[in-house]
Amino acid sequence: QVQLVESGGGLVQAGASLRLSCAASGSIFSINSMGWFRQAPGKEREFVAVVSWSGGYTYYADSLKGRFTISRDNAKNTVYLQMNSLKPEDTAVYYCAVSRDYYSSSWSRYDYWGQGTQVTVSS
Repeated sequence: QVQLVESGGGLVQAGASLRLSCAASGSIFSINSMGWFRQAPGKEREFVAVVSWSGGYTYYADSLKGRFTISRDNAKNTVYLQMNSLKPEDTAVYYCAVSRDYYSSSWSRYDYWGQGTQVTVSS
């Protein structure tokens, strides 16, 4: 079992920045990558970004490249999502998840999920 605890969401105005954190604990030896997804009301879950457990590889949704940056701190078993120039359409619940795959963008390939953190961007 892997436990994931997210933090850092909130209400911000368009153009602002936020940094989300996700701390992993438990059987982390099985993890090969950590990813972020988001889900807006009435929409399907959407891939945001993934980072390899070693931190050496990252992959982003094309639409978010350049504004969002994923990174991880090996010592803290924590992954971060830095979100800049936020737009109202970024409003969603953001979830972190871990996978035994190395860099999947498919939510079905992720084994454990956090509880989600709400990000709301006002115009």
